[in-house]
Amino acid sequence: MIARVTTFALDGLESRRVWVEADIRSGLPAFTIVGLADTAIREARERVRSAIVNSGYAFSGKRITVNLAPAYLRKIGPGFDLPLAVAILVASDQLPQDAVEDCAIVGELSLTGGVRAIRGALAIAEGTRRHLLPRLVLPRSRAQEAALVGGLTVLGIESLQEAVDVLAGRGEPPPPPEPAPETASEPLLDLADVRGQNALIPALEVAAAGGHNVYMHGPPGTGKTMLARRLPSILPPMTPSEAVDVTRIQSVSGLNGVHGGLVARRPFRAPHHTISASGLVGGGSHPLPGEATLAHHGVLFLDELSEFIRSSLEALRQPLEDGRVTIVRGQRVVAFPTRFMLVAASNPCPCGMGNDACRCSAADLARHLRRLSGPLLDRIDVLLPVGRPTAAALRAESAPSSDEVRLRVIAARERQAHRLSAYGLACNAQMTPHVMRAVADATPSAVSLLYELHDLHRLSARGHSRVLRVARTVADLDASDKVEADHVHIAAGLRLEQPASAALA
Repeated sequence: MIARVTTFALDGLESRRVWVEADIRSGLPAFTIVGLADTAIREARERVRSAIVNSGYAFSGKRITVNLAPAYLRKIGPGFDLPLAVAILVASDQLPQDAVEDCAIVGELSLTGGVRAIRGALAIAEGTRRHLLPRLVLPRSRAQEAALVGGLTVLGIESLQEAVDVLAGRGEPPPPPEPAPETASEPLLDLADVRGQNALIPALEVAAAGGHNVYMHGPPGTGKTMLARRLPSILPPMTPSEAVDVTRIQSVSGLNGVHGGLVARRPFRAPHHTISASGLVGGGSHPLPGEATLAHHGVLFLDELSEFIRSSLEALRQPLEDGRVTIVRGQRVVAFPTRFMLVAASNPCPCGMGNDACRCSAADLARHLRRLSGPLLDRIDVLLPVGRPTAAALRAESAPSSDEVRLRVIAARERQAHRLSAYGLACNAQMTPHVMRAVADATPSAVSLLYELHDLHRLSARGHSRVLRVARTVADLDASDKVEADHVHIAAGLRLEQPASAALA
């Protein structure tokens, strides 16, 4: 008898429908799996055999052939164990075929028949709904995550035996709990902890309000890392669609915790400077998301930027410009989203002292500068020199609290969302030149000043556009419908590395 069960394979961040076809015929005992399966699926033969027997069912002594269709799609991971076992039970008449016609099944099996968690439950649930299947059977530990997708009956089970009972109509598992935001394990760091660098807070506020990229450079110990790690505390909360996007990415990457659930906090990723290009933007023989995608809708912090491998940094060019990265492996093309804020920090030279105190040779300094290419820096909107604070500045009052700054950032983002909703954009940093011409609304004096600065400082066309984007954000923080000359002046000061205190004066 031939049986067919529906499951799903992960392809990048999406799920693809797979039919598990089981055929049991007379012949020498054998168990063969075909259909471009990886090692984990081929090893499933022993897990499935033991799980079926230990759950109290009979494992056929005939010739068993299982096909995973379509054959051209590569299947990866142990999530096919449960559908394999169910298909064999249907083919051996231990479960009726009509019990599995209207559902998708996914899960990893233990030797005792228990069902373990799998990655990508949210993407699989979305695929189930997309193919108009009303039910999804999956591990109970991932039922809450799958329940984030509406219009779907999620059946969370803990064993093969429970799965068979549910499919045969002999029982009903408890419903998954109501989807709730993930509880944060650690509180966000507060800007009120900052001492001596209060003049940089308004520049970070501008960057957070518009989603602009930031590059801070200065001697070690001046507070660059401290400021960067407190930036998430002033970012606005994620919208429901952004939260689902981040949850899907973390689920596929196996980072969504023990019980899943909706991710509530914007991601903050800080990879080590030894990371490879594929680790930063994604890749591998079976393409997986990189740090740029894991930071989607959040912050990618590159500390000690000049110590990163140049090839890794250059790989960020397309993600920074397009908001996505396209990975090509063989005949496969996978696209990952990369809408993140880049926050980078670096020392001015290898010794870190800079200026007159620098002890580096000319060769060391040239090698240091070669790590940071002009095209990459041209994609950064806010360039902040960070100097050593004076003793008086360290004794001065602390910076404003994150809650105070965040309220202004949220108000500016709401103005941007209202203005850009027709274009499907969320913040000013995502504006294309076409959108910017339509909505920037700069006054004649602002336009005139922008062109003067363009010629005076030899800005690139990209730099010209990015100054206008930042100026639009400064105007939003100022609750102004129009971009005035003063807003352009402030934006140019942030772009051209004028000290922040002077640019925002």
